[in-house]
Amino acid sequence: MNSLQLNLKTFLDRTAKYFPDKEIVSRDSDGSLFRYNYAEFYSRVKKLANVLSSLGIEKGDKIASLAWNNHRHLELYLGVPCYGAALHTVNIRYGNPEIVYTINHAEDKVLFFDEDLLPIVEAISGELPNIEAYIILGKSLPKTKLSPLYCYEELLDQAEPQFQFEMLDEHTPATICFTSATTGLPKGVSYTQRSLYLYTSALLYKDVTAISENDCIMPIVPMFHVNAWGLPYAAIATGAKLVLSGKRPSVHQLLALIESENVTLAAAAVTIGIEMVNVLDEHPYRISSLRSLFLGGQAPPKAIIEKLLFKYRVPVVQGYGATETSPLISFLHCRKDQEHCSESDNIKLRERQGTLIPGIEMKIVDEFGEEILWDDQQMGEIMARGPWVANQYINDERSSSSFINGWWKSGDIATINPQGAIRIVDRNKDMIKSGGEWISSVQLENELIAHPEVAEACVVAMPDEKWIERPLAYIVLKKGGNSTLIEKELTNWLEVKFPKWWLPDRYVFTNDIPKNANGKYNKNLLRQLFNEANDKNYEFQ
Repeated sequence: MNSLQLNLKTFLDRTAKYFPDKEIVSRDSDGSLFRYNYAEFYSRVKKLANVLSSLGIEKGDKIASLAWNNHRHLELYLGVPCYGAALHTVNIRYGNPEIVYTINHAEDKVLFFDEDLLPIVEAISGELPNIEAYIILGKSLPKTKLSPLYCYEELLDQAEPQFQFEMLDEHTPATICFTSATTGLPKGVSYTQRSLYLYTSALLYKDVTAISENDCIMPIVPMFHVNAWGLPYAAIATGAKLVLSGKRPSVHQLLALIESENVTLAAAAVTIGIEMVNVLDEHPYRISSLRSLFLGGQAPPKAIIEKLLFKYRVPVVQGYGATETSPLISFLHCRKDQEHCSESDNIKLRERQGTLIPGIEMKIVDEFGEEILWDDQQMGEIMARGPWVANQYINDERSSSSFINGWWKSGDIATINPQGAIRIVDRNKDMIKSGGEWISSVQLENELIAHPEVAEACVVAMPDEKWIERPLAYIVLKKGGNSTLIEKELTNWLEVKFPKWWLPDRYVFTNDIPKNANGKYNKNLLRQLFNEANDKNYEFQ
């Protein structure tokens, strides 16, 4: 067979040739919508390649982006890797020390950034010795001491419109992402042309996201987080309409975009899905165009799945993965013998993280390394390997403890049923061991969210002299909720579902639950805040 190398260039060329008029919609910094098509996008991507050449960028160099979901960032998504350099999408939600660490660790040479993020770049520029040029993703240069600083639109205006992308070795690094850094420094993962090509192709399977040219895709998940779960590449591969939500979109703005642009598939963190339901209860946006709402990052609560499906007719889908796995290795799949199942069985199916995607190998092992039974009772740690699963971190000694004989150790605890559908029980570090028995924080959270007065819930372990650890629940109530009345209700709500020893010993009612750089509840910080508050005799608020 032909040994043609697998390149992102193939997707770019195909859509420019066959779907040049299909639309890209990008919410601009002032809230207005910028529209252009794939032909115009392709022209600008070629100009970007000439800009990189004029800056002296060589194949194999690393380029950083500090940007939101917008059309200029999308141009970097294709222009940089197709040129032969690697795009490092820097996580905006990191603190400045983590941003500095990841840029230096990746050895980035140029930093592209959105206009509103100038203060961050100014604050850290003195700590970035490898950065040779700063490029602001806008139309004009601001007043700043950054140097050398260029304007993206001015550079494109001056660039030649023709560039011939060559077919690269498929093992050429294409993008770089770092983990969420809940504990310790972030760990870097490098994705190759080959891994992204194969991963994107897998997304298009009918049994995965089934993206096609008929779709309108809106990746709410940030483009700085695991390549926005690969959705921009899938849209470009198929010629699907693409909607980008811009900087700091509110849930109202996201729902309005779904309504106005007739989005068929949107993807977001579970916490965004929860906020959507709360907003929809007060403001009925028309979102019936959605054939799927992909919620990820953690298990969506059953109550959220039910409300979106039965009240708003929006099916929730989910999968499982991580930064190390590009990210998906499993996805919700309804088998033929489940097509006509009852509503309750349908929800049970959607509560799971799905079945293995073709091309990936997975095993779930107990503490002795033996594979667990497919009985949905025995628990074990997920391990995976495959063509879009990493085998090491970038220059990081922690690789040795996370990658064993070609297998990635996830740290996620799961069961698997006889049909091969996995159910994530918890992160290994988030399981609560009380009196020698395990308690799942995820299962408690999902039931708490189902209470009609609860907007958000997060359960963590707190130290206990007798039992070593006991559950502690952080609760955000819906408007008008009364914490003095609701605590007993929550206990009554849970005690019909769980053994008494599972029930939280304490509730903390707060206005906001902190989240980490990837939008998940920051359980490590919550444990730390609780311990500090307990030492000082005050409540975390």
